[in-house]
Amino acid sequence: MSKEVRELEPVEIWSNFADLNAVPRPSKKEEQVIAFMKAFGASLNLETFEDEVGNVIIKKPATLGMEDRKTVVLQSHLDMVHQKNADTNFDFLTQGIQMYVDGDWVKAKGTTLGADNGLGVATIMAVLKSKDVPHPALEALFTIDEETGMTGAMGLKGGCLDGDILLNLDTEEDDEIGVGCAGGVDVTATRSYIEEPTPQTAIPYLINIKGLQGGHSGMDIHKGFGNANKLMSRLLYNGFERFGLRVSRIDGGSLRNAIPRESTAIVVVDAVHKTTFEEATRALISAIEKEFQTLEPELNISINPSKLPAMVMELGVQQPLLKALNAAHNGVFRMSPDIEGLVETSNNVARVLVDKGQLKVGCLTRSSVESSKMDLAQVLRATFELAGCTVEFSGDYPGWTPNMNSSILKILKELYIKLNTTEPHVAACHAGLECGILGTHYPNMDMISFGPNIKGAHSPDERVQISSVRKFWVFLKAILAEIPKK
Repeated sequence: MSKEVRELEPVEIWSNFADLNAVPRPSKKEEQVIAFMKAFGASLNLETFEDEVGNVIIKKPATLGMEDRKTVVLQSHLDMVHQKNADTNFDFLTQGIQMYVDGDWVKAKGTTLGADNGLGVATIMAVLKSKDVPHPALEALFTIDEETGMTGAMGLKGGCLDGDILLNLDTEEDDEIGVGCAGGVDVTATRSYIEEPTPQTAIPYLINIKGLQGGHSGMDIHKGFGNANKLMSRLLYNGFERFGLRVSRIDGGSLRNAIPRESTAIVVVDAVHKTTFEEATRALISAIEKEFQTLEPELNISINPSKLPAMVMELGVQQPLLKALNAAHNGVFRMSPDIEGLVETSNNVARVLVDKGQLKVGCLTRSSVESSKMDLAQVLRATFELAGCTVEFSGDYPGWTPNMNSSILKILKELYIKLNTTEPHVAACHAGLECGILGTHYPNMDMISFGPNIKGAHSPDERVQISSVRKFWVFLKAILAEIPKK
């Protein structure tokens, strides 16, 4: 499969991408890809080093005649989101991504593809290896852990880089030039509870939600996709209010930056309610599937007999938890009043785990406005504290404020029009790019973001458009040739 990908044009990018995707690189477990990237730099006899947090920096001198141009930082992140379908047998810690070509798209078999941000990494590698691409002095910055905390960008020290301009290659629409992004904060609610023996008259059930699209919790949050955790809370709350349902276990979602696609719950209901509970729950399932039939045609919710669990949650904790999960805001909280169509503030109820006396709910709150971000975070804090939970904020990172007077923005706009005869879409995005954090370390660096078409990022439906990669490569080479003098 990788041979088929390696033969795509431009070969210099796709061959690098195939090499990179053979190396396991989940967020927070980047040891192998760090070693891979350091070996790559050394193989080119370029100055290569790893900083104290694991970022890799490779420096390449300017090509002949470009020595008087401003130094450019080319930046992408090494880690990838590790998501797979429930029926896919795959180990992200030991296996390389299994890619294949489908028409004009490259996809992966049952897992995320890693085009986010592996295509950016592969493209930078192509520039570093090139002997015929004119460019100024380059500093390639490969950061770690972008997807689960941006700790690489946060840990980068001032003074490591000398660049005047930063080109971030992590945008996912090839007609878009990114000039700003949202900041974010992780909101985590926890509580312990007492487990009680399951009533002897209880009937056990397994409720399973699967088949949702999932997707990027920033870029896709406005699309109305189903959130498995919210759908599960709806079913459980209804069962509890009407039939006294008791919860033994809930396990939904995975990563904070991925809209939850799957959730399971083991519950019991007193035998006296068996028939009416099953009828009412299946009626609600039918209603939910009908609500989402346009956006989520593969949604499948089932309720089946299960093995009787030994224990269930204590009622005094279960009741407020189900109310809090039902009340917790999910999705768009506020649209930007300044930029048409831009989500300003949102939340993703990303992870719900209730098991063996411990409950944990993890959310990712995003906003391009700091005060609005913290307002929503406090709304979530209040919601879960009313349920007796301890709520913590962590992983707080700033947004990237647009600079519409950027000199590199002007260059990109003019080149895009020249190459494509249409104007690019200059926009801020609701994802978390590292530019905001990097800008705190290097406040005078002029930053911009762009990239090829990538769809379904953070889900097993992730795919990258082959023709768009060709367009992206031509654009990048033209930009490097037009970097202004110092």
